[in-house]
Amino acid sequence: MDLIEFELFYDYNCPFVYRAAEMLESVRDSRERQVEIVWRYFSLSQVNSRNDPSWTAWGAPASEHVQGRLAFATAEAARRQGRFGEIHMALLRARHRDRQDLDDPAVVEKVAEQSGLDLDRLRTDLADPGILNALASDHLEARSKHGVFGTPTFVFTNGAAAYVRLAQQPLNGDAVRILDEIVRIAAGEPSILEIKRPVKPSLD
Repeated sequence: MDLIEFELFYDYNCPFVYRAAEMLESVRDSRERQVEIVWRYFSLSQVNSRNDPSWTAWGAPASEHVQGRLAFATAEAARRQGRFGEIHMALLRARHRDRQDLDDPAVVEKVAEQSGLDLDRLRTDLADPGILNALASDHLEARSKHGVFGTPTFVFTNGAAAYVRLAQQPLNGDAVRILDEIVRIAAGEPSILEIKRPVKPSLD
């Protein structure tokens, strides 16, 4: 079985991350490819902050609302419990399939409970300012080492990276084919730096 390895930089609020994640779940379910993914945090709130260059999504006061920060912290708290795999897709589906607000503590606690996390430990970890150190580390490495600007961005073992936006969630057997095409072009053809489809004007 072919092994495909890569890091994937993501933000839970990004719909393109959700589509990519569901595609990868379909690939794994097909058993046609062995896929090993290291999920790495990348804050779109940080990317979209323009007014204050000293502001960071991970360093802003706990009292300040920062979109997406609670979901990242919850995912990292799950890692501390050895349950990142259980909560990762659950958070994405809560946000994009079920239209839940991942900035609402009650929502993330419900997802965490359904994913088998210890809620008392979760609350303790979420109160730890160090819970966001992984977000800071991943985000800064993404920018400085790989030039990541958006999500989802795939970074392959040969150093090639690609920002990929799927128009829709691949269905049935399309998932394996599409992943193969992403790997073939993004990792296997370094001379192609960018492919971008023009948006056709509306006739309305």
